[in-house]
Amino acid sequence: MSFSILKQIGDAQKKKAVVDVRSGDTVRVTQKIKEGAKFRLQTFEGVVIRVDRKESHTARIVVRKVTSGVGVEKSYLIHSPLVEKIEITKRSKVRRNNLSYLRERSGKSARLSGRDFDRTAVNDVAVEEEPVEVKEEAKEEPKKEEAKAEAKEEAKEEPAEA
Repeated sequence: MSFSILKQIGDAQKKKAVVDVRSGDTVRVTQKIKEGAKFRLQTFEGVVIRVDRKESHTARIVVRKVTSGVGVEKSYLIHSPLVEKIEITKRSKVRRNNLSYLRERSGKSARLSGRDFDRTAVNDVAVEEEPVEVKEEAKEEPKKEEAKAEAKEEAKEEPAEA
């Protein structure tokens, strides 16, 4: 199989609109969880400590939070159908992609300096509809049908004149 075919398959699996998540962002991830025959939504809020393969259909973020003194990290595939929504609640100034040093820190030393951003604009991921291209063959088919209809009408008129 050629790489272009694999790329087409991967691009077909991508979501149309995804929030631009960066390291240092505090995000709220809503995930679908299946329990028996039912689905429920579960949210997880924490700091993004890593973003992998951002342009790929296998893009992944690692989100970390501390709960009851225990550090919890979850990894989410951004384009997974189980990830309902990713909402950025806070954006911080960081200078690297992998913030693994936050694992050893707690308290004030684990703080990230905040940065102003437009929350509504960043979280608005409206899907832009692409204009549908009409192929030349599709344009010719109605012309052929019209020509056939005209030919039938002319055939009907000729016996009437004789």
